[in-house]
Amino acid sequence: MNKHAISASRLGGSLLALSIALVAAPSFAQDAAQADAAAPADEGIVVTGIRASLQRSQDIKQNSTTVVEVLAAEDIGKLPQSSVADSLGRLAGLAGERRAGRISGISVRGFREDFVGTTMNGRELIGIGDNRGVEYDLYPSEIIDSAVVYKTPSADLSAMGVGGTVDLRTIRPLAHKRTLVVNGTFEKNGMKSMNPDFKDTGYRVALSYSDKFANDTIGIALTAATTSSPTQDRFFSVWGYDKGAITSGPDAGKYVPAGLDISSRSRVLKRKTLAGVLEFKPSDAFSITLDGLYIDFSDRGISRGFIEALPVASNGSTVLSSNATAVTSATTTGFNSVLRTDPLDKRGKLKTFGGNLKWEPSHDFHVTLDVSHAESDKRDTRGESYSGLGRAGLTTQGPNNIRTYTYTKDGLRFSNSSQSYDDYNVVRLAGPQSWGGSLAPIDELDQTAVIGRNGEPIGFAQAQDGFVNTGIFDEHLNSLRFEVQKDFDEGFVRHVNVGVRYAEHKKAKTNQGFFLTAETYPLDGAIPESARRGTADLNWVGMGNVVAYDALGLINSDFYTKYDAGSLEPDRLGDTYTIREKIWQPFIKVDFETEFSGVRMFGNVGVQGVITRQRGSGFNSLIGADFRTIATPINDGANYSRALPSLNLNFDLGSGHTLRLAASKVISRARIDYLNPGSSVKFRNNIANVTNTDPGLGPWVSTGGNARLRPYEANQFDASYEYYFAPDGFISIAGFYKDLVNWNVATTTVRDYTQFYIPSYHYGTDDNGNKVAPATFKGLNTTFTGGLKGSVKGVELQVSVPFGRIVPALSGFGVVGGAAFTDGKLDNGTDVPGLSKRVYQVTGYFEKAGFSLRGSLNKRSPWLSEDRGGSNTISPVNRAGQTLVDAQIGYDFKDSGIKYLEGLRLSLQGQNLTNQKDVYTDSASGLVTRVETFGRNVLLNATYSFF
Repeated sequence: MNKHAISASRLGGSLLALSIALVAAPSFAQDAAQADAAAPADEGIVVTGIRASLQRSQDIKQNSTTVVEVLAAEDIGKLPQSSVADSLGRLAGLAGERRAGRISGISVRGFREDFVGTTMNGRELIGIGDNRGVEYDLYPSEIIDSAVVYKTPSADLSAMGVGGTVDLRTIRPLAHKRTLVVNGTFEKNGMKSMNPDFKDTGYRVALSYSDKFANDTIGIALTAATTSSPTQDRFFSVWGYDKGAITSGPDAGKYVPAGLDISSRSRVLKRKTLAGVLEFKPSDAFSITLDGLYIDFSDRGISRGFIEALPVASNGSTVLSSNATAVTSATTTGFNSVLRTDPLDKRGKLKTFGGNLKWEPSHDFHVTLDVSHAESDKRDTRGESYSGLGRAGLTTQGPNNIRTYTYTKDGLRFSNSSQSYDDYNVVRLAGPQSWGGSLAPIDELDQTAVIGRNGEPIGFAQAQDGFVNTGIFDEHLNSLRFEVQKDFDEGFVRHVNVGVRYAEHKKAKTNQGFFLTAETYPLDGAIPESARRGTADLNWVGMGNVVAYDALGLINSDFYTKYDAGSLEPDRLGDTYTIREKIWQPFIKVDFETEFSGVRMFGNVGVQGVITRQRGSGFNSLIGADFRTIATPINDGANYSRALPSLNLNFDLGSGHTLRLAASKVISRARIDYLNPGSSVKFRNNIANVTNTDPGLGPWVSTGGNARLRPYEANQFDASYEYYFAPDGFISIAGFYKDLVNWNVATTTVRDYTQFYIPSYHYGTDDNGNKVAPATFKGLNTTFTGGLKGSVKGVELQVSVPFGRIVPALSGFGVVGGAAFTDGKLDNGTDVPGLSKRVYQVTGYFEKAGFSLRGSLNKRSPWLSEDRGGSNTISPVNRAGQTLVDAQIGYDFKDSGIKYLEGLRLSLQGQNLTNQKDVYTDSASGLVTRVETFGRNVLLNATYSFF
């Protein structure tokens, strides 16, 4: 057993042992109460800070009629980063997913965010992601008052998910104290920027104001925040592992890396946020609430490194070492390396606003009307600019680069490279590989003046000097909700809620791309002086320094000629679509409460209907005889309805003991990208693909969507036991089972593409400019189907212990922890996206006399996720387990006795203290396919409260 498994086992065992110890101590609550009574007030028993937050969270959890986890405002903005995502990832049964160095995605009970409903103040929330899932790092902590995660639903939830529902709640000023707070943070990456034109320092500034007027009948809350947050990334990736590269000798049939994508990346996240709430309550019987949120988001960066094949001798003569299944070290036979400079420019905006009217014509009758509008747009651009030792095919092109590589736990490391790329006098700004096969229809690229080394003119195949990928997303959601509630002062039934919600939702994607050809074509040229920025550092992987230049500036200038990929590549229009949905959700919910034999029973029962009309429009796209895209519009869709019953049954056993039982049917609407009715057939003319006989690594690939998919569905059952031994202390154990009765899945099969073959178009070009026919006419076809079944089950343990409740001398110390053990599979043997079998969270804290100290550990085992692949498409990836460790130390001057400092709080945070890497693995071989190293992060924060 490795050391990580041992530490996980000890952690889980410690939590379980602590839970058992507390349950087994019948006099514990009495002892704790006596300890409280015996302790003087100045010993820290008066709860403030994190304990006040934990107490507030616990109070909501204890009194809820459903199984929930709660995050209160004091939790947000102390230990985590500047968004709500980090804080949510610390709740039991949830797990955060780091992307590009930041926690962005959240899994609930093993289901990633695409299968989790998200609301804000009870309204369905959209994000700026590629799918339904919300990017939680979009929301700064300053706008959030609390968050409630519903693990079991009630019938009146606006947005439901197979995993659960996350409700983010903003401040309601009439229920909030008067505040004016300014917050400033300085951020420093522990890993120095490897790119000369990007910094490793950043900042965050926020201003929050809340007040009440006119005898507390008018409330206003306003928040403004701006963030500039850098990240550094040592990015290693391989194209995959090929078992057919070595055909003879002792290493025949062993896994060999097919190619690499290695770069030094720097990014900066910039986010501007404005949020406001206006409440008007002229009487106890009437209130109006108006709220709005505006977020302007950008994530810019640069990636500088190499992309190249790693050919080895077919007889294995260049292999230096191997094990039973894979080559672990080898010298390549040579490849003309492509030095890629890729600018990254993602920009988005989110706007939401709504109004809520409440009217109580009598003390036992309530009417609520809620209307809202949300819209978002995102433009995600990823450019590519190629340079190297000269344009492919030219007689002046430099020699192939020969490298030696060694496989390590962090990926490949290189040595003895035969060429260097740090001299502006040597590196030429042009494509070193003949990757321009898709440019065949562009007549202006035909010329006869410049002859290549094969005796043929330089042509379209050698004309691709870069590319620009842009995914454009647009989303709108309009909703209206009407609800009435009848209260009953006596009897078993306490409340009856009846209502209906109507929503219109649209999400569109445009997959846009442009081929780039440099102004020097058909020759090559030096990098312009005005674009030179120095050198970027790739020494960490053994590749030395490389020239650094402003690729985005060149792309946005007239240096490159742009050719629309939509008319040249079928997968562009094949991945361009619009999905529209109209949804009716009638519901009825009954809250009940009674008592028998000293046991209080309470909960709710109800049913929600979901009546949906979904329509998708897209294109069926392929290459025609003129080498251009033929795109045929297609429209398709479906209507469906579902009844979703739910029951939450709770037993207050007295003395802080609560037993909860629940049963429900839950759904998540089908993924947006799966609902695209379009399709495409593509040929990858990279010579490495063209010459590969493996259908999975060969040149042919196609995809087709399905606008008739029904929602993901599950029947779920829950049971939990909770023991609240103090206002800020509890333990719990919960079990759940989800019977997945319908799951939509991507199905990949091998297909014969002979019918699409055009000999004068479907070929590759080798290093000598020779045309090479495809080695196979078989490739992979991906479609999306429903009807798959499966199951997920799990056990969750939680503990929150303020040690001062046990031993007065430990006043101020405490621990909050959770452990989730989840198991599940789909019936075809594949994993559920987002499911880690083991997730652990532990936060230890000390807070007393103004001083605070906290340390946090979040650990999760491997899970299935997804990432942006080639041509703006989404691809599944296997992520290795990870452990993130953070810490914070701070001081609050509130009781310092220094008048002008009483509103000041200082803190120093350290994030990713163990320098945890993000690791991805190959499902077939188990070998590492990708490693990202972000380093540690330090944040110095000052918060001042004026009142």
